[in-house]
Amino acid sequence: MERMSLARSLAVAAMLMPSMNAKAAANNDPDWPCIQRKVPQLSLGQIWNGPELPPAAKDLSKDPAVSALVEEVAARRMPIAEAQKKIRDFAASLPAEQLAPKMAMLVQGMFDYMDTERSHVISGISRYAHKQLEMAAALRKEASDVDALREKPDADPDEVERRTEQLKFATRIFNERVQSLTYVCDVPTIIEQRLYQLSKAVSETLAAKKN
Repeated sequence: MERMSLARSLAVAAMLMPSMNAKAAANNDPDWPCIQRKVPQLSLGQIWNGPELPPAAKDLSKDPAVSALVEEVAARRMPIAEAQKKIRDFAASLPAEQLAPKMAMLVQGMFDYMDTERSHVISGISRYAHKQLEMAAALRKEASDVDALREKPDADPDEVERRTEQLKFATRIFNERVQSLTYVCDVPTIIEQRLYQLSKAVSETLAAKKN
């Protein structure tokens, strides 16, 4: 009974974590598992306080150099200081008359690219959370079935032991996935903060050029 109680306690604790996080987040989406508030998409005004970007800034496909820079600096594996330096170096390489339009295109490109990336991460978190709910339901059922098996007078001790160990293993996997989810929940915020820092580098570069 002690082994079974341990497995069930682990299962119950793990199953409670997503719902607790969802309540803590006070979101309108009851299926959102993160403590962080769910914001499916960003607005340009959240990360850019410079001049209004012209419509031409959306024509990223027409400028391979800016497009390549967007993908390069957006990659989270690149330290933010290095990414900001690349932006400054790119700006320094531009003729004066191209600086403003190219920087506007860069900001718009970074926003479109990283907001899309962020939205994909949020969708993935939701899918992950649904999978967790399915696993939680399966754990509850298996715990109940093992309890029922254990109560049978003619229960095979080896079978009870085998299924108890399987339940403990499945619960451990579930808890590891819960832990992974807490890390993944930080990614949308990390992307948002990186986007803001990169956009700020553009703004500071433009301001420095004016002085």
